[in-house]
Amino acid sequence: RGDFVFCADPLIRLVVEEGLNQLPYSECTVTTPTGYKYDGVKFERGNCGVSIMRSGEAMEQGLRDCCRSIRIGKILIQSDEETQKAKVYYAKFPPDVYRRKVLLMYPILSTGNTVIEAVRVLIEHGVQPKHIILLSLFSTPHGAKSIIQEFPDITILTTEVHPVAPTHFGQRYFGTD
Repeated sequence: RGDFVFCADPLIRLVVEEGLNQLPYSECTVTTPTGYKYDGVKFERGNCGVSIMRSGEAMEQGLRDCCRSIRIGKILIQSDEETQKAKVYYAKFPPDVYRRKVLLMYPILSTGNTVIEAVRVLIEHGVQPKHIILLSLFSTPHGAKSIIQEFPDITILTTEVHPVAPTHFGQRYFGTD
């Protein structure tokens, strides 16, 4: 498990940082402790993360490492074993999620069904698909295509697209396999 987490965390950090690069920012001047003025940037207000439980929670620390005060919502979706239809069991978002840019965290994108259902719930809460950035570590072409067909305005960031996505990421990451 230690080796798995050791390898997964840098991938998570890379995709989180690229997701943050997609968010709106403004220029600002920062004064360093030595009094030096530095021209930098700061994020515009109104960003949040949403993790699809349970495996998406593995990405939360990577997001907090980059933005320690960012709000994070949660959504629990499970697929029926027989029909593979995704069902929402729990959803908790910041009250003003409809005004925010959302970093949707889900490390393994296989069929796309879970993410499609999560995006539907976000839309029901007023979030526009163009304001959703999916952060994923591994995606199948089928899963990515399914999401883009359903929501063409969503942004998908992933480290790899491959016909076979690793399964049981959450169990391996959290040591519950």
